[in-house]
Amino acid sequence: MKRVYLDHAATTPVLDEVLKEMLPYFNVEFYNPSSITSSGIKVKEKIEEAREKVSALINAKPEEIIFTSGGTEANNMAIIGLSLANIKRGKHIIISRAEHHSVLNAARYLQKWFDFKVSFVSLNREGFVNVEELEKFITDETILVSIIHANYEIGTIEPIREISEVIKDKNENIIFHTDAVATAGQVEIDVNKMNVDALTLSSHTIYGPKGVGALFLKENIGIVPIIYGGIQEEGKRPGTENVPGIIGFGKACELARRDFKFRVEHYRKLRDKIINNINVEDCFLTGTRNLDKRLPNHASFIVHGIHGEAIIEMLDTYNIEASTGSVCVSKAFLASPILLSMGFSYEAAQGAVVFTVGIDNDEKDIDYLLEVFPKIVKDLRRLAPKI
Repeated sequence: MKRVYLDHAATTPVLDEVLKEMLPYFNVEFYNPSSITSSGIKVKEKIEEAREKVSALINAKPEEIIFTSGGTEANNMAIIGLSLANIKRGKHIIISRAEHHSVLNAARYLQKWFDFKVSFVSLNREGFVNVEELEKFITDETILVSIIHANYEIGTIEPIREISEVIKDKNENIIFHTDAVATAGQVEIDVNKMNVDALTLSSHTIYGPKGVGALFLKENIGIVPIIYGGIQEEGKRPGTENVPGIIGFGKACELARRDFKFRVEHYRKLRDKIINNINVEDCFLTGTRNLDKRLPNHASFIVHGIHGEAIIEMLDTYNIEASTGSVCVSKAFLASPILLSMGFSYEAAQGAVVFTVGIDNDEKDIDYLLEVFPKIVKDLRRLAPKI
């Protein structure tokens, strides 16, 4: 029986076109791009070609792209590297309660070891950050603000341009970073229109390989490296480049840009079918109900009276793969801190389930989900202890 994969927030398959582009760089064009030989120079040129493709997806300059091992490293570079580079101006940063753990824990690291003050901006019931609260948090000591573009647990897209205007009106020297791992390839990203100074990307969420990502960093903004070594990436991120990964990432960005309209329309059609046809009592959509302001491939719910993990395990037995929204939370068997920060009770937050569709899904997949899901919930409610 076909496995219905509805967890594209966790990762996506590598497209055939991407894999084809990568393959020669494992064992044929395997040369080190730092080499001054003609072979090494050719490989270096392919990296620069990929850099151009990544930059084109977000309307940045190629020289503003720093390749990393993924979104987690890029977020750490942004939070730690930018904060330490500006420590003489102040030791206060602001982040939202919707951030990925790589932002949250990097901020906590600065708190613990460098005595930074960190302010956490709250979310409303639909997952939007409290912009008025953010504005009140800004002081003369504030050097960095990081607000996620969209969180995979709730799907709400934050108004980054408007947030940037609030920040820059208060103090144009504050660096503004956004984590766009969830939105790349699904939402139009233009770093100039958004007026961000730094932005995080990851390959494996846009049908590229795992283990590679990027940090966009606006020209003339200084950063302290968090890894030390050689001269790669102009010394900002040393270490021998993941050549096949970078080339695959570039190709994935090229395809995401080429197929953007088709993908978004496809996602929305399937997402809306899920949202509009979930026939389960006491099952409520989380995140914004304005579907134009949520990720086009994202449908998330709270199912009252059942643990989300139990739902996911039962779906798995029916060959459907979904998520509670956060692998870290799932493994700890705890309620989502994102949902708690939005005002949901601990018991309600434990009933979270998230479906994220992809280009490989079709309407038959959604029909099967809509058929199976109510049965699973009914069985679990009958058998499971109440929470």
